[in-house]
Amino acid sequence: MLDKKIKDLGEEILKSKYTIVLTGAGMSTESGISDFRSKEGVWSKFDPMEVASRKALENDYDNFHDFYSLRLKTKVEKKPHLGHEILAKWEEKGYINGVITQNVDNFHLEAGSKNVYPIHGSITKYRCNQCNKEVSKEDFIAKMPCENCGGNLRPRIVLFGESLPGEILEGAIREIEKADLVIIIGTSLSVYPAANLHAYTRGKIVYINDEAKTDKRIHMFIEGKAGQVLKLVDEHINSK
Repeated sequence: MLDKKIKDLGEEILKSKYTIVLTGAGMSTESGISDFRSKEGVWSKFDPMEVASRKALENDYDNFHDFYSLRLKTKVEKKPHLGHEILAKWEEKGYINGVITQNVDNFHLEAGSKNVYPIHGSITKYRCNQCNKEVSKEDFIAKMPCENCGGNLRPRIVLFGESLPGEILEGAIREIEKADLVIIIGTSLSVYPAANLHAYTRGKIVYINDEAKTDKRIHMFIEGKAGQVLKLVDEHINSK
């Protein structure tokens, strides 16, 4: 029963000594950011495997740039939702110890979370693809070449065909290893290596998602949208 699971998760959070949250695309869809597996928003005009890739960056920069410029324009209209704000509040109160996210929208930080591991990077930061020089959003949108080497500019995110940043991934794994409670929210657990991060914990694993996932390591599954479920759990915690 949903009510019992909500209470059980609230109790687990209160008694946990170290809790880490792992979020995926389902956390951001409630803010109006389209999941790349959907055919909505920017994904209705572009094939993610084609344009959000290392291959496109190097061989089809015009299309690559058009796609990410559109993503940036649509993000301006979006903002963190209540679920992001609740996680930030829980971190401040010591209920959770950090957030590992597959999302590149920066919403966890914008909502106030401090200990965030964006393992796929951030669409709010930009660099030269050749010399790695930090550049401004304005220069990227204007399609300026790098003033240092003339290279193409790009968001500081992980594209299809690229490896995850080692330092951030290693930090995320260390956090999971310390956790006695891992809460997974809004991810299909199908994109590796993020899909296997929860294997590093010896603690309990709670999975919040619109669709169930068959995984013998998951101790509790709560079906529902991230913001709605987190709001109910927060109300239970506040009632204690």
